[in-house]
Amino acid sequence: MASEVLMTISRDDVERARLMSEYKYELDTQSRVVYAWQQGELQGRKDGEQQGRKDGEQQGEQRKTAEILKLFEAGCSAEDIKEQLKAAMLSSNSEKKGN
Repeated sequence: MASEVLMTISRDDVERARLMSEYKYELDTQSRVVYAWQQGELQGRKDGEQQGRKDGEQQGEQRKTAEILKLFEAGCSAEDIKEQLKAAMLSSNSEKKGN
């Protein structure tokens, strides 16, 4: 009888250990998935910011080129255009410092 009780306890302990091992494995897997997702999100934001900067710079260059072409079409001289660009750059820099 005592050996039968010990065998039951032993089987229960083995089953409990197996279930705990499975549970720990599930938690570890979930943790790795969440960590990978967070890292992916951070990298995605970083990539998006870099792409946004590139897009913004390209748009700025395109606008600047369009403005220069408008000034040429309006009959402004190269010196007038230089002065207007210089004034615009100074204005832009002072606005950036103010923000």
